[in-house]
Amino acid sequence: MTSNISQLLEIAIFLLGFYSVSLDLAACANFSEVFQFNWAPLHIISEGDQIKLTLDNISGCGFESRKKYLFGQASVQIKLIEGDSAGTVTAFYMSSEGPNHDELDFEFLGNVSGEPYLVQTNIYVNGTGNREQRHALWFDPTLDFHTYSFFWNRHCIVFLVDRIPIRVFTNKEENGVPFPRNQAMSIRGSVWNADDWATQGGRVKTNWTHAPFVSTFRSFINDACEMLSETEDIWAQCGKLGRFWWDKPAFHGLNRHRSHQLKWVRRRHLVYDYCKDTTRFTELPRECIA
Repeated sequence: MTSNISQLLEIAIFLLGFYSVSLDLAACANFSEVFQFNWAPLHIISEGDQIKLTLDNISGCGFESRKKYLFGQASVQIKLIEGDSAGTVTAFYMSSEGPNHDELDFEFLGNVSGEPYLVQTNIYVNGTGNREQRHALWFDPTLDFHTYSFFWNRHCIVFLVDRIPIRVFTNKEENGVPFPRNQAMSIRGSVWNADDWATQGGRVKTNWTHAPFVSTFRSFINDACEMLSETEDIWAQCGKLGRFWWDKPAFHGLNRHRSHQLKWVRRRHLVYDYCKDTTRFTELPRECIA
């Protein structure tokens, strides 16, 4: 009986963590209290609880959180550019600063009307990326808002779409694989032109007669350890074992249900995985080896 109760509590903690709505970001009605524009502010339109990022032939735009975070969960709801969005990229990502930065990316690659949107995920550690995966989404992300989330602790990074895991990056530091756990990252969003690569490898260019291109963000949720100042010892503040819900054993990896969801996504919707790109690597990266 005690064992069963313990298992139920662990599951409850798991669900509470992944499904909880809002701590500081969602509770903040004023976008400017939490975020700042980091380029082309005139291309960002605030309408109630929504922020519209616009792209035209002059500029894209972007914003970032005023604070930085180490470990936890960050989410946003996005409605992507409608119609012919070829050549455009909408991004929701986390990043630290400098050439040796860490970064977690959702990049939504524009499409020709009628073709599926692709979402590219990537992970940078100490300035090195090249860890791309691409998925075709199982819904039209231009018709309504959908939720995109990062979950991040010292054991793994999980990318989620509508609470379904599409990618897991496991900490394999014991095998010599670098893992982002020492640099606090800000939360960012942007829209820009990338028609040299974004759609069909750059073969389809941006049609500027359809501009302005608009992606809408809302319902920011952040439940993460906040870096209080630039001089703070972030590891002392955020690295203490057992202090936060994401340190609980239930969050060291996926449970059975989520593992099945991940397998379904990989089987049905994964269209590119750098770990299987034998034309790109003469020897597979260490993290790709089980």
